Amino acid sequence: QERLVESGGGLVQPGGSLTLSCTASGFTSSTYLMNLNWYRQAPGKERELVASIPSASAIRNYADSVKGRFTISTDNAANTVYLQMNSLKPEDTAVYFCNARLPWIMGSDYWGQGTQVTVAS
Repeated sequence: QERLVESGGGLVQPGGSLTLSCTASGFTSSTYLMNLNWYRQAPGKERELVASIPSASAIRNYADSVKGRFTISTDNAANTVYLQMNSLKPEDTAVYFCNARLPWIMGSDYWGQGTQVTVAS
């Protein structure tokens, strides 16, 4: 069964850093071929796309709110996608979700369970 499992959330002070990890298991394909995304959802707000890597691409896309502070990367040998978050702000507080879509399967949409990131002093 396909699964995405996130880890790495927690409490951090403003200006601090955290790295989130998301490991894919049960898939027959490598993460290199997947569309990989990190979303977040703050209380009372809609889920928003934070960063993404298109399938088999060197392109990295970021929301304007995190550009220059967050970095999405992968270790395809380990089927893991990371979100390195630097210079964190209180407004980055949210539940962060890993998402994977398989371009060759219409409607495929896999989500992790979410990990809480809280930025507070």
